[in-house]
Amino acid sequence: MTTSANSRPAWFDARWRAEAHAWIRESLARAGRRVSAPVEPRLRPWSLVWRVPTDAGAVWFKANNPGTVHEAGLLRALADLTPGRVLEPIAVDAERGWSLLPDGGVSLRDLLARDNDLGHWERVLREYAALQRAVAPRVERLLALGVPDHRPERLPALLSDLLDDRESLRIGADGGVSTEVYDRLRAELPAYADRCRRLAEIGVPATIQHDDLHDGNIFATPAGDYRFFDWGDASVAHPFGTLLVTLRSIRYASEREPGDPALTRLRDAYLEPWTDAYDRATLVEAARLAVNVTTVSRALSWRRSLDTAGPARAEYAEAVPGWLAELLTPDEV
Repeated sequence: MTTSANSRPAWFDARWRAEAHAWIRESLARAGRRVSAPVEPRLRPWSLVWRVPTDAGAVWFKANNPGTVHEAGLLRALADLTPGRVLEPIAVDAERGWSLLPDGGVSLRDLLARDNDLGHWERVLREYAALQRAVAPRVERLLALGVPDHRPERLPALLSDLLDDRESLRIGADGGVSTEVYDRLRAELPAYADRCRRLAEIGVPATIQHDDLHDGNIFATPAGDYRFFDWGDASVAHPFGTLLVTLRSIRYASEREPGDPALTRLRDAYLEPWTDAYDRATLVEAARLAVNVTTVSRALSWRRSLDTAGPARAEYAEAVPGWLAELLTPDEV
């Protein structure tokens, strides 16, 4: 799949759609299933998703844009490395960025709408931490698949590169970075590099970092287990960067203030699996640093997601400068 400044993504092309339909039918046939009704599309700048009705229930086809094309191969790798913690793909074409997944059932968001108990999140975060620890020894495999490298030692150079991307930051434009904030971000580079250096020195191994882990990206099974999905924003990074989006999304959904004791308990539940190797004060320091430096990772994730000439791109263009500006106003963790 390719794009250019003057073209739409390939999935707008009739030939591409025909090839995708054929791949879906062939993949389902190998699994003993068949398409039973027309697909139901959902389009975003970063992906095309089709809900595909079959004779054995719905499945989901996803095609990623060039900036998130690595997700398909990553899904297969995570299913191999952490069986039972992610959806097992029915089929994957890593080169084309295509994946076919079973229906995951009830999302954590749906579950919390019926049972708004933050205890669900405590269990989720422990399972997610276990996934991250299981993957940590195999990050070179993920990097070889093209998963972005956002390890702390890489982030200062990535921030410098992003600051040179004036088009993505929309400097001085509506919804972009103001010239005053841009100058402050430039001046922040040395201190940012120091924080990244300290974070790396603590020594918590880099692993997969979802980078958009909220209740809409987690399935809850009837047995009380959880499955993590939608890995298009993921990178190889410091694991604790997860807390940036996760705690913020919980805070907003539960209408809590920063520093609420309930959020602190969730942070500690997530950090608990690492207490076998680090004291709690060190883990809290690492979490604070990781949440701060991960604002750059989020801006980079959005820049990759918007690597398309699709017509919906403009709707999300403020995300890159918006997340980068968050570097100057860190969350309380």
